[in-house]
Amino acid sequence: MLYLLYQFASINIFQYITVRAGLAFFFAFVLTITLMPKFIKWAKKRNANQPIYSLAPKTHQKKSNTPTMGGIVFLVSAIIAILICARMNNLFVISALLCIVLFGLIGMQDDLSKILGKSNTSGLSARVKFILQIVAASVVAMILYASIDLDTNIFIPFYKYPLFDMKLLALAFWVLVMISASNAVNLTDGLDGLATVPSILSIFSLAVFVYVGGNAMLSGYLLLPKVGGSGEVVIVATAVMGSLVGFLWFNCYPAEVFMGDSGSLSIGAFIGYMAIISKNEILLILIGLVFVIETVSVILQVGSFKTRKKRIFLMAPIHHHFEVKGWPENKIIVRFWIIALLSNLLALTALKIR
Repeated sequence: MLYLLYQFASINIFQYITVRAGLAFFFAFVLTITLMPKFIKWAKKRNANQPIYSLAPKTHQKKSNTPTMGGIVFLVSAIIAILICARMNNLFVISALLCIVLFGLIGMQDDLSKILGKSNTSGLSARVKFILQIVAASVVAMILYASIDLDTNIFIPFYKYPLFDMKLLALAFWVLVMISASNAVNLTDGLDGLATVPSILSIFSLAVFVYVGGNAMLSGYLLLPKVGGSGEVVIVATAVMGSLVGFLWFNCYPAEVFMGDSGSLSIGAFIGYMAIISKNEILLILIGLVFVIETVSVILQVGSFKTRKKRIFLMAPIHHHFEVKGWPENKIIVRFWIIALLSNLLALTALKIR
């Protein structure tokens, strides 16, 4: 919408991605801050509370009256900001929105099933959820492959040349990246604000890479893969960041609302999507280090118990391990935030060290 003011009213300031990205951030932030208290009030009246897993640490039982599905509010706020600020004839923007909406709908169905069933185990089965995620990710991947003709080369951090061309295998790889990132954020979302700040930091880092990759001059100077037209996705990124910052106002310890699967699955998939279009699928391991640690802790725990009948951690994901050890919740959260900040700062050095 704002870009149309540049095209038809010659308001030149709206031609710049950075200007519209900044406005998208604040539009999404203000909308989330405005709508979230109304949602919390409505959710409490409808008893749309977070069902607490029976085996979770005892300290979690006091969270049973906390409303969930806050992800719907910040996703809607972000989408409105995107529609106002981004160029809607850009296929990168359209596919990003599709990624956010499809994974958000999967998460919303899972949240509703848990709320109506009054149990954390009443959501979508792991098999059904996984199949739906494959379908959603495949739709987005097909747009990138067939309509956008995205470069299928794979790159590694701190090396300026592609390793090899994945060709048709890129579809399966991109689907894997989106699903893995989606579930990793979902696993991390277990403490107040624990997934929110690392998500903001990850999206910020990837937005920098997307902006540079979408700019012919900057990508050439920094020897980064050039992805023409992708720069507009920075507006989508800042809108999501703005809505997440607004959400954090209510989600920080002690949380007044949880994002639920409707938020975490969608945010994770979008992080994976940004890694794909910026050609940073491998660097995503460092950018999303907290999410990787959480996921690996679950894999190790399950694998160890099935093969050796022994547990490595007191409880998985690993943030529960520290809870059982007696660490205060807010200390665990802040320390994980620090790890996320440091890993993203290190990842950003890949802009220059190649």
